[in-house]
Amino acid sequence: MDFSSEPPHSELLHVQAHEPFNAEPPVSSLVEFNITPEELVFCRNHGPVRIFDEDSYTFQIHNGEQSTTLTLGNLKALPRTNIVAALQCAGNRRNEMGKIKPVNGVGWNDGVVANCRWTGARLRDVLAHVGVSSTSTNSQHVCFASYATLCQDDHYYGSSIPLNKAFSLTDDVLLAYEMNGEPLPSERGGPLRVVVPGVLGARWVKWLDTIIISSAESPNFYQQRDYKVLPPTVENKQAAIPLWSKYPAMTALPLNSVVATAIHDDKDGSLYVKGYATPSDFNVAGVDVSVDDGETWAPAKITYQEGRWSWALWEANLNVHGSMEHRVVYSRARDTQGNLQKRVCDWNMRGVAYSAWGWKEW
Repeated sequence: MDFSSEPPHSELLHVQAHEPFNAEPPVSSLVEFNITPEELVFCRNHGPVRIFDEDSYTFQIHNGEQSTTLTLGNLKALPRTNIVAALQCAGNRRNEMGKIKPVNGVGWNDGVVANCRWTGARLRDVLAHVGVSSTSTNSQHVCFASYATLCQDDHYYGSSIPLNKAFSLTDDVLLAYEMNGEPLPSERGGPLRVVVPGVLGARWVKWLDTIIISSAESPNFYQQRDYKVLPPTVENKQAAIPLWSKYPAMTALPLNSVVATAIHDDKDGSLYVKGYATPSDFNVAGVDVSVDDGETWAPAKITYQEGRWSWALWEANLNVHGSMEHRVVYSRARDTQGNLQKRVCDWNMRGVAYSAWGWKEW
């Protein structure tokens, strides 16, 4: 693979792998912004980053024997939609799971999440524009693909979602060409990427150039043989081979929260904590914090939350008096259905979907 023509990468990110380039921001910087600035958006790549000319960029939609080629101009002629949604890598907090037992994958801390404003055309409008209906015969999936750049584990990058999700009136799936009010940067998949709110970032295909209406899920490596939660008994890639097909591809990530900042004042015993929480199937309703190993909890204040798909930013001021054996503050998110973030998270070989209580020493 040739990585010599990549655009400049943000110097504010901590590099976790160079080729392909994978990097994340310090979580303490991340939570200072409701909407994540472009220079603090993590980079997750399976191959080289390429720069494309927006004016000449096209993508194809295949529905049986019918194929349609569209330009970005065609896409922008359709109704324009803005949504705020958190983009999160399935491997967020992987290094914490790796402390339980070694895992396979890029070593991520807790900054592999970004809350951005995405602009584009709703996928359902695009499909309807080319004659695809929600009742297309024998069609149950929408497969996305990018042949535009080389890929580590397959000859293209691909994923898929159910067709009914694409046509859902509430799920807000977009073909996005802007991020935070600016043309989508090449490093973020520009000029065109998929945005699937509430679903892990592996399905948000960057540099989208192909859509296929299909009776089956995408056959791509990243849909079929990666980004699945395998049982803890599967400890290596060889043991995983016969099991990949037996487990579903990941969709929503678990309810989660992270403590990004913990500042203690020894003089007055105050402890200021701040962090983020991300939803799963239901929106974040609140976050609680504890300094006594979960014996008691105090509610944090939600300082930002925008719509169904965004993260929640939170903060709390606590009084901590006297000496404590363990100077650790924990966070625990809860959602609108009363579900609570769990204290522990089962280990899996790929180190994905880690969602144990957030914590930080102070």
